[in-house]
Amino acid sequence: MNSFSFSSLWGDARTLAFSLAVLVGSALVGVVAYATLFAFFARLLRNSTSTLRQLLLKQTRSQARYFFPLLALIIAVPATPLPERFKGPFEHFLTLCMIALLAWLMIGLVQVTATLIRMRYSIAVADNRHARRIHTQTEVLGRLFIGCIVVIAIAAMLVTFPSARQIGTSVFASAGIAGVIVGMAARSTFASLIAGLQVALTQPIRIDDAVVVEGEWGWIEEIETTYVVVRLWDLRRLILPLTYFIDKPFQNWTRTTSEIIGSVFLYVDYTLPVERVREELQNILKDSPLWNGKTCVLQVTEFTETSMQLRCLVSANSSSAAFDLRCIVRERMIGFLQKNYPASLPTRRDAVTVSSNPSPQQLPST
Repeated sequence: MNSFSFSSLWGDARTLAFSLAVLVGSALVGVVAYATLFAFFARLLRNSTSTLRQLLLKQTRSQARYFFPLLALIIAVPATPLPERFKGPFEHFLTLCMIALLAWLMIGLVQVTATLIRMRYSIAVADNRHARRIHTQTEVLGRLFIGCIVVIAIAAMLVTFPSARQIGTSVFASAGIAGVIVGMAARSTFASLIAGLQVALTQPIRIDDAVVVEGEWGWIEEIETTYVVVRLWDLRRLILPLTYFIDKPFQNWTRTTSEIIGSVFLYVDYTLPVERVREELQNILKDSPLWNGKTCVLQVTEFTETSMQLRCLVSANSSSAAFDLRCIVRERMIGFLQKNYPASLPTRRDAVTVSSNPSPQQLPST
């Protein structure tokens, strides 16, 4: 009896050792296949100018490092003499790993596509409205695709468990109540996803748009799945939910074009010759590379009892250039008035009236 048990255990140990050796050898064959194949492609693409090929090689290298050994194991397991109590769970584990690896590969392909689109449509140009629209759609839709891939991969993993299929049947039986509960709990998440689709399709905001929100001036820096990051003029970040830009009014200064018109107001005395100031504004703009040569207007827009208001309108190719140009116009206009017309700067006039029959209090003392 003892000899029979010892022989049985020795046979199981030999079987397990042989199976382990086969699996380790298969994994090593997969590693060698990966190293050989990628070394060949790296040498082949060394002098290639194709951005797509370079990105694919770089992005899929990590996934391939695990894919080839895993594929070799999946092929080798049926040929090994492993007992069924070990073979079944091990094959199930390899199936789960392959599903996760394929999902990882799909996410990498989505990222490669997004990178190619961003490289093709650069926002580092003067008129970047179309490029900003493409970047916004790419970021929002890319995140949605990645989220869908993750959900499908998790669902595919759960389907491989018999108990999960039974749970699924029970869940479907009570889908009405569960749907209401989940809908109430995740209504903000669903609202953000729908808002993301609306932003991607209707484009109320785009990456690098100049906006005024909550009384703050800034630029759209990031559009995430549930929130938007606005970079303010003083480098603070204003974080707003994505639904804010669907539900509430805000100002988008670069909605139709990246060009923008800025205004500068001057308050001067009535004695100032307006035509001479208009000529000086033209000279200032001609000397500045920030001006795009389209808008140069100076008008008297308002009168008060002490001064008149001059409005200078200037144009630039971007919101940041327009801001800097307005500052230059202010500084040089003030310098021009101080040098040439100092008396035209706003002054306060106080009128003093003296009665023809002064009272004793108004007579000068002797």
